[in-house]
Amino acid sequence: MKTDLKRRMLLKGTIASSAIGIAIGAGLLTPQAVLAAWPKEAFTAKDIPGALSSLMGADSAEESGDINIKAPDIAENGAVVPVTVSTTLPGVESIAIIAANNPVPLIANFNLNAGAEGFVSSRIKMGKSGDVIAVVKSDGKLYKAGKEVKVTIGGCGG
Repeated sequence: MKTDLKRRMLLKGTIASSAIGIAIGAGLLTPQAVLAAWPKEAFTAKDIPGALSSLMGADSAEESGDINIKAPDIAENGAVVPVTVSTTLPGVESIAIIAANNPVPLIANFNLNAGAEGFVSSRIKMGKSGDVIAVVKSDGKLYKAGKEVKVTIGGCGG
């Protein structure tokens, strides 16, 4: 009895997986809505003002003491640098993380919904020592803070 039930579950799962695979292969299921929202220009910009302008509509941000960046002073491996950004600014819309000395400085951008806490955490890749900059968009204005991180082993192919 149990064997029949397991066999039926396996067959149902196999048929469902096959149908989804065929639909993807035929182009009926594609992630167009997700890919259309990706700001490609910002993530390929070679400088910080270009990245900020493409991503947030302005190329500069005001310094703020309300942004806290938690990152190691010395990162032993630039391929895995833990970074946490938190802020007490009201109405946070997005938080971007930038590695100033990377060939492509914009590392990540997090869009937050209304009422969300201004907190993100990630692991980033740094090619060499430099500033990690957090840019927070709050109530339509840009604010930033930075922290120097020294890298002993490069993470971007070095």
